[in-house]
Amino acid sequence: MTWFLPALLLGIPLVAAVVVTVAPARQAKWIALAATTITFVHSVILAVAFEHWHDGGFGLSGVLPWLGIESIGISLSFGVDSVALLLVLLTTLLMPLCVWGSFSAIKERVKEYYGWLLVIEAAMIGVFVARDLIFFYICFEFTLIPMYFLIAIWGSSDRARACTKFFLYTFTGSLIALAGLLYVAWQYAEINASFDPQGVAQLSWTFDIAELSTFAAMRLNPTEQAWVLLALLAGFAVKVPLFPVHTWLPLAHTEAPAAGSVILAGVLLKLGTYGLYRFVLPMVPDAVVEYAPVIAVISIIGILYAALICWVQSDLKRLVAFSSISHLGFCVLGLVALNPLGAQGSVLYMINHGLSTGALFFLIGMIYERYHTRDMARIGGLAARMPVWAFFMVFFTLASVGLPGLNGFVSEFLCLIGTFTSTADAGTATAAVTDAYPGRLGPWYAVAAGAGMILAAMYLLMMVGKVVFGPLREPSVKDASHGSRLPADLSWREIGVLLPLAVLCVYLGFQPSPVIHAAQGSIENTLAAYPAKVRQYVAETGVSVTQPAPVLTQATGASDD
Repeated sequence: MTWFLPALLLGIPLVAAVVVTVAPARQAKWIALAATTITFVHSVILAVAFEHWHDGGFGLSGVLPWLGIESIGISLSFGVDSVALLLVLLTTLLMPLCVWGSFSAIKERVKEYYGWLLVIEAAMIGVFVARDLIFFYICFEFTLIPMYFLIAIWGSSDRARACTKFFLYTFTGSLIALAGLLYVAWQYAEINASFDPQGVAQLSWTFDIAELSTFAAMRLNPTEQAWVLLALLAGFAVKVPLFPVHTWLPLAHTEAPAAGSVILAGVLLKLGTYGLYRFVLPMVPDAVVEYAPVIAVISIIGILYAALICWVQSDLKRLVAFSSISHLGFCVLGLVALNPLGAQGSVLYMINHGLSTGALFFLIGMIYERYHTRDMARIGGLAARMPVWAFFMVFFTLASVGLPGLNGFVSEFLCLIGTFTSTADAGTATAAVTDAYPGRLGPWYAVAAGAGMILAAMYLLMMVGKVVFGPLREPSVKDASHGSRLPADLSWREIGVLLPLAVLCVYLGFQPSPVIHAAQGSIENTLAAYPAKVRQYVAETGVSVTQPAPVLTQATGASDD
């Protein structure tokens, strides 16, 4: 029965989703709020009892009985390390806030809405706790279905195009990623095959993620690893999303209901960065070492390109959506720095982005409920009308900008420092440094990405200047069916939705060490093979980043092709 308590993380929202469908409509939101709150409390209890916060090991492990197919190696096994558990906590924190924040916005098909919210929570948690490849992929793909309906039914005017584009992009990428993962499983089955007395090969299948990762890293040759890397990037880069497969995200964000946008920014996009961390880094180290500069250049292009696009946006929600593309480029850049500093910054950024950008989407949704527009040409100077809203808007914008003392600063700084120090000669200058991690990037990559921080400060502060300050601008006619039911400024319920996120932004700005130290053991285990791999690659190719400009130019040319 050791599987029972961790399995409740999935069971509580799934059971509640069924209850919501049969309960009276007026009770649906309260059932959903109770279920998501209980799930959050349960996740906190499990986190307190977790014994592997600092050693990088897996705990809360188990196998769901009667659901696997042992004959072909499928067992719905689950377990978490510290990084996965941190993302579970982020998910279970945001979901009750999404439910509570939807109380006044959702008036039609209420039971369906809250039912889909509960289903998507279970699917997202399943992604982070899965230790079986098939279990992971089922949950990874199943997140598409609830989000598709959330956008299609409760989205804005262009919701049909948005949900279709969202589904086609992410589903196609996921299928290609599945092909790469199944290739690894097939190679494992063939190499470990046994023969019966008649000499017929009996394939030995397994879909255990840890075993397949070890096998791929040790037994696949560099060419095979390169193709698997390409397949995995096709799935996970779309989910992040990275340039140039990012075009589905702004439309999906713009058309989704407020809670849908919070889930997209807070958790769904992290499925992509988590996939890179859980599969790409440990599974194909030779390919990652070779192509890290190319992935870094693609990330930097996304950082700068999306930041420049933000400048010309007039729709608040679309601006913040493009800012997510820019910000998550830092996450990927930190991962391919191939050192603990960059990876710690990336993991911390996953958490911080979910808090601050999720809060911005809540705030934009609160404005839309009152004015039914997000056009900065039609609304402005709202500090005069809504001082409490204006305070939170300025606060979370500064958190996204990376103001020292708030959560965004530390994660961006670590990603950039990790990139800056990711040189091939790291640790060779002095014999005293024995645990340094050489890499394939270096100062030029950090300088280029750092320009994105400057651009982010400019476009986000310009947004605040237009919407919060200056003369008051409001639409001439409000929608009486919605706006008249809400107070001019935020209600206590809306403040309650934002306050936990604000507290965490301040806490993680001053005390990021709990998250950093918690992730350290898992990160060191994931990156353990990379110092030797990088040194071997440098020795064989003679590549160095002490003169980084040619490498950057070569990578840019490769990405343009």
